[in-house]
Amino acid sequence: MRNADIHRETGETRVAITINLDGSGKSEIKTPIAFLNHMLELFVKHSMIDLKIEAEGDIYVDYHHTVEDVGICLGKALFAALGDKASINRYGSCFIPMDETLVLCAIDLSGRPYLVYDVDFKREKVGNFDAELVKEFLQAVVSHGMFNLHIKLLWGENTHHIIEAVFKAFGRSLRAAIEMDKREDGIPSTKGKL
Repeated sequence: MRNADIHRETGETRVAITINLDGSGKSEIKTPIAFLNHMLELFVKHSMIDLKIEAEGDIYVDYHHTVEDVGICLGKALFAALGDKASINRYGSCFIPMDETLVLCAIDLSGRPYLVYDVDFKREKVGNFDAELVKEFLQAVVSHGMFNLHIKLLWGENTHHIIEAVFKAFGRSLRAAIEMDKREDGIPSTKGKL
């Protein structure tokens, strides 16, 4: 089974994550940030992983610490659940349309963390959620998940649509990358290690 449990507690947040990469898209997301919960539920549905998150944080300051720490824990959970990455596809990519919005996402589960994020928003907030926190979340996931992620907004005007397309594209691309390849009997790299 490709699963993991991750716990993180700081002076600012407390986060617990349980992940199953071979799930069916079931989510139990409980953070104090409703918009983040919604985006994570979309991510889970499109990645087909099972994900349980319980998080508390100092949202009276702002959402940054909680969003970042959830990203850190999700990255660590992905890294732990992938193990040695034997027989995975390794790569995944997709285009996701959301009404007027079109987002491209590509992933390489390479063991080398790098985020390329080319997304501009027309508005700084969706409700009381700062749009810039999307990049902070993804940077935390990538840095602790040890993989390469490219996200590019090709077209879009509505900030909610853009963020939703980003999370769906991330989920779909991850789904393809973690999928097992029956023809690959080892590590998908000429180096023999990822």
